[in-house]
Formats: sequence, C-alpha cells, structure tokens
Amino acid sequence: MNRFVLPLLLSACLLAPFELAISAEEDPPQVVVTHLRGPLHLLQGRGGNVVASVGRDGVLLVDDDYAQYAPAYRDALLGLVDSGLEPAFVLNTHWHGDHTGSNAFWAERGAVVMAHSNVRQRMSTRQEMKAMGRVVEPSPRVALPVVTFGDSQVVHFNDDDIEVQHYPRGHTDGDSVAFFSRENVLHVGDLLFKDAFPFVDIGSGGNVFGYIAAVEACLARVDDNTIIVPGHGATVATRADLAHYHRMLTETSALVQSALERGETVDAVTARGLGAQWESWDRGFIDEARWISFIAASLPSTRPE
Repeated sequence: MNRFVLPLLLSACLLAPFELAISAEEDPPQVVVTHLRGPLHLLQGRGGNVVASVGRDGVLLVDDDYAQYAPAYRDALLGLVDSGLEPAFVLNTHWHGDHTGSNAFWAERGAVVMAHSNVRQRMSTRQEMKAMGRVVEPSPRVALPVVTFGDSQVVHFNDDDIEVQHYPRGHTDGDSVAFFSRENVLHVGDLLFKDAFPFVDIGSGGNVFGYIAAVEACLARVDDNTIIVPGHGATVATRADLAHYHRMLTETSALVQSALERGETVDAVTARGLGAQWESWDRGFIDEARWISFIAASLPSTRPE
C-alpha cells in the first residue's frame, strides 16, 4: 500500500468498527517503513502511525495499529532486526483500537504494554462512542496495558531517554506523547491529524480546549529540527506544521465560541462555516460541521443541537 493513499483510507478505518475486517477483495495488509533518525523508523499500515525503535536493546513500538495488521508489522520488523527479536515494549498513546489493536499479538509474544492509567480503564470496560454511533466492548485481558502511569514516565532504551508525558482532556482523557530526547523525535499520537480537522472524542473525556493546551505544550518542547510524528497523516511534520495546526485550532475554536456566546445556535454557525481560509482542512473523516460540533460540546454551557 502506498503511504500517500493512507489519508483516503482513514475515514473508512475510523468509521468502521475497531476490529477491522479485511475483505477478500482488498489487498493483503502491508506496512510501509521509512527511516526517521538513528534507531527510529516510521511504520505505516492502515491505522495510526507507528514508531519503532530498533537497536541493541531490542524493539520498542509506539502504538501498533489494527489487530489484522499485526503480522504485516512483524514482517516489516523482520526486515529491520537481524536476530528476529520481538518487541520488548509497546507504548500506547491512547485507547482507540487503531492504535492498540495489536496489543494482544505482541503481549502474547512477550511485549510489555504501557500506557496511561485511563487507557487501561477504558480498554477494560465497555465504551460508548456516541459521536461515531458505536459501542466498543472490553478488550481481552492480554491486550490491556500492564504498566500504567499517571503524569509521566521515562523509558531508557536503545541509548535514548524516551520521555512519555500525559496530557489530560485532549483527544481523549488518556493521551500521551513520546519524546525520543536523543534523536529529537516526538510521536504526538492523535494530538495531530496532519493538515486536517481532528477527531476529539468527547465521550472519552476529550475536550477541544484541553486539546489546544496539549498542542501548545508540545510546541514548547520541540525545535526546528524536531521530527514530529502525527497520529494520522501520510508524512511526518515539522514544528512549523504543528504551529500552523495550533493556529487553526485556536482561531476556529475562538470563532465558534464567540458566535455561541453572542447567542447564535450551533446550526447557524455551521451553516455559515468557518471561512474560506479553513476550507482545505475539510479533507479528513472529520468535516467542518463535525469539528464545529466538537468545539461547541467542549464549552461548559453549550451542547450541539
């Protein structure tokens, strides 16, 4: 699969059940591997972007895509690891199945799965995703993170200090980013949908204004040489990309908030839209109307109509 068609598939993937069914008519799962820097590689299948650290300590994954793609990821890793080592660690940036779907596959092969405590809580209980009209049943016990943390943790692996930081009430209530400090690479999970309006899972504790605060915090820790890996997007991002994304988030949310505080309805704001300058962002599975609804739902006294 060419990685540049991934954004076109994103809508279908995230609107489908998390246990993605691969039909007989589709091409078999494939994973594209791109070297990032040092021991780090970007792996792209059909769900969220994955970063693999491959070195003398073994393999560490940040996120792991859908369950059906696990064998394809194993094949891709075999091309990077001469000894055929299985991943020693898997770090989940949040609980959604396009980022945690292969947890069980790797855990059964000895990987230690790590995540924020809210990730384990949500994966272990039935979740209703009203925004998607979907119910997600509890994950099997083997798929649950076995190492959890609150605010932050550091993993010392392959001669790097991987600084993992939780940001509350962003995309969900369990979002974490992984900063590879030596290589200056930051995996931000779904705190970045590159060049597209993001999905904010209000039902999972997400909030647009918490999301903006998390993006601001990420901006503060990166520089012009940082490679930023988005949760979704065909290519990696720069600090300038993240700053432009932050501008979109802040300006569109301020526009909607101001209109609602003047007494306009959500329907009226949606009918008028966000303006021509943001039309190009209406390219992912979250369209302008849905993004406006997330902003409205994030305000303390406003709900979408």
